[in-house]
Amino acid sequence: MERTCLAVILAAGDSTRMKSSKSKVLHPVAGRPMIAHVVDAVASAGISSVALVVGRDAEEVAKAGSVAGVGIQSYLQKERLGTGHAVLAAREAIAKGYDDILVTYGDVPLQTDGPLKAARQGLADGSDVVVIGFHTDRPTGYGRLLVKDGELIAIREEKDATDAERTVTWCNSGLMAINGRKALDLLSRIGNANAKSEFYLTDLVEIARSLGGRVTAVDAPEIEMTGCNTRAELAVIERFWQERRRHEMMLSGVTMIAPETVFLAYDTVIGQDALIEPNVVFGPGAVIDSGAVIHAFSHIEGAHVSQGATVGPFARLRPGADLASGAKVGNFCEVKNGRLGEGAKVNHLTYIGDAVIGAGSNIGAGTITCNYDGVNKSETVIGENAFIGSNSSLVAPVTIGDGAYVGSGSVITVDVPADALALGRARQEIKPGRATLLRERALAIKA
Repeated sequence: MERTCLAVILAAGDSTRMKSSKSKVLHPVAGRPMIAHVVDAVASAGISSVALVVGRDAEEVAKAGSVAGVGIQSYLQKERLGTGHAVLAAREAIAKGYDDILVTYGDVPLQTDGPLKAARQGLADGSDVVVIGFHTDRPTGYGRLLVKDGELIAIREEKDATDAERTVTWCNSGLMAINGRKALDLLSRIGNANAKSEFYLTDLVEIARSLGGRVTAVDAPEIEMTGCNTRAELAVIERFWQERRRHEMMLSGVTMIAPETVFLAYDTVIGQDALIEPNVVFGPGAVIDSGAVIHAFSHIEGAHVSQGATVGPFARLRPGADLASGAKVGNFCEVKNGRLGEGAKVNHLTYIGDAVIGAGSNIGAGTITCNYDGVNKSETVIGENAFIGSNSSLVAPVTIGDGAYVGSGSVITVDVPADALALGRARQEIKPGRATLLRERALAIKA
């Protein structure tokens, strides 16, 4: 029978050191709030019930932590009296009788399901408390995990540690799993007889052992346990997240010429044999199919690039951009809510917004789909194998038929039938010698 589990996520921090007007856990990593990364890790560990302990911005934090398939109940921590006190803010949820209680933190967004599963396995194997630790060559400031004969006998804070104990490099992450049948009894025994009069979750180690329970520890990569308290630490976490995800993508068959210059969103999807050139930024919702090429200095968000399509350099794809196989969006072009058919080309210096472009059509340099009249946005439809001359303005709503030609410099306000030629520009006039006259007049005025 599968064990039930409740994850208690502590997310009531005041964001004091972040110097922010919003809760710390709302700050994004890879375009997603920290709290959502944590809930996602919990979900990957097979946990579908979450007790979210919140403080400021309670509703926003709960909304940001919403992940499909996970039921979240929020509990307000009115006072800040330590981690043990924070966990008991979710007393109502803990009392429901789960097999496992997993305690984690909303400001540790790099955590993955591996250590969480290992901690739960420790409970299944008979431990009453399982602490998640990490090894580091910079242990100063962390509580040390003291292990004897396979059991965790204490978490020793640095100020209380002996010289020998300070040499220990296995440190406390703060994350732990607790036997759900004993959790409330153990938590209620935590006292506050300390300098700060706070209730510390780490006291559970000695409490459980004093009652004859077994306490163990499992290991996690140091990077995964990185917490966030300042903007500088947020930048470090972003860097770690990006490095990890780039590495995963390259191992899956994506080519990145200068991976350290590519920035991914939490949900970026890139297929095998896609090529990503330097200085490319992906916002949320980008899907790049196998074999596509994204040239340098491009920005892609909420867009789909099909197999064999190319983007950039210096291109921007905004939400709703959809490039079919072999389509091309070239340098200094922007596409918003625009669908390009197979082999269609938007080569340079062009804006395509709220438009459908048929297969094989060519959009000349400087073309603009005039999609917004100040109140409404309207659609431009261009058929297959059409040719739009450079510097044309297509005033939506308007339709250009299959195989039609639009002359360069035209302003098109009326539908163009298939295979027709449309010219929407003033007739050119030439005045011989007039340039000399204009120059002389200008000089006379200046004198």
